[in-house]
Amino acid sequence: MPFPVSTSSSPSRRTLGLTLAGAGLVAACTPPRRRADRLRIGYQNNGVLLSAKSRGMIEKALPGVALEWALFPSGPPMLEAMAGGAVDFGATGDTPPIFAQAASAPLVYAAFQPLTGVGEAVITPAGSPIKIGQDLKGKRIAVTKGSSSHLLMIRALRSVGLGWGDVTPVYLSPADAAGAFGSGSIDAWTVWDPYLALAQKNQNAQVLVSGAALPKTDAFYLASAKLAQDSPDLLRDFLNALRAEAAWGESHQDEMVKIISSANRLPPDVVLTSLRRGPLAVEPMTADAVARQQAGADTFADLHIIPAHIEIAKAVWRDWRPT
Repeated sequence: MPFPVSTSSSPSRRTLGLTLAGAGLVAACTPPRRRADRLRIGYQNNGVLLSAKSRGMIEKALPGVALEWALFPSGPPMLEAMAGGAVDFGATGDTPPIFAQAASAPLVYAAFQPLTGVGEAVITPAGSPIKIGQDLKGKRIAVTKGSSSHLLMIRALRSVGLGWGDVTPVYLSPADAAGAFGSGSIDAWTVWDPYLALAQKNQNAQVLVSGAALPKTDAFYLASAKLAQDSPDLLRDFLNALRAEAAWGESHQDEMVKIISSANRLPPDVVLTSLRRGPLAVEPMTADAVARQQAGADTFADLHIIPAHIEIAKAVWRDWRPT
């Protein structure tokens, strides 16, 4: 039965009483929002999440929350796990969340890390006859499908007047691509740090097209839609802790090198090279970051690599302001 409506300019006592009673009934029927007591975090062996895990900083920032850490070799399998409900939070490059959103995965952009582009490139082996970008025509190029290198490869080809159909993409994981690159079974490799820095050091790989010469991109911190909706306070506290960890990493680069080198078994100089190519950061989503990500999503949609155009803004969580 609808509430009675007063015909006067101010509500009657009876109307006000019924309205308040109705509000109380709604509140009584709505279960209180309960802060999650478990957080499942997907991470890779680099960056802020690795540092926070290694130093135990999240446990200190989120007392009473059970943490479960899952290691992934790259962003695509991590977001597959998130889409399947096995992971609550993770960090990836620009492309994996585009593919995930196109597949209707229930995730949100919670924060971002601006990138310089220097830590990603199309590279060729030492002594390769490929000297300029146009020489890539007809060549076999390794790329991790759905990773940030996927978008970089498309943009690198466009920058030299080539299209996706002008080359043969060879879809490989970073580990498999490293072997193929070393054996000469591929002509070029589109890759990100620390694999890029390692190939430059151990194989004298040559940068053909640097990400720094292409449109700016970002890395992202992604959360499950359920975490953002059901436990926003937990997500805010977690992001504040990660932001503090990023600041620590920026001012303690030697310690960061030790953490990453130990986790990856990489030479410290390779790790240091990677760290110097871009700042560690955890920033609230901005209109510019959304616009850059939208441009990437439109590129994949225009090439029919994802089934349809998506709207990045619809998947952005804006309920965090650093404290």
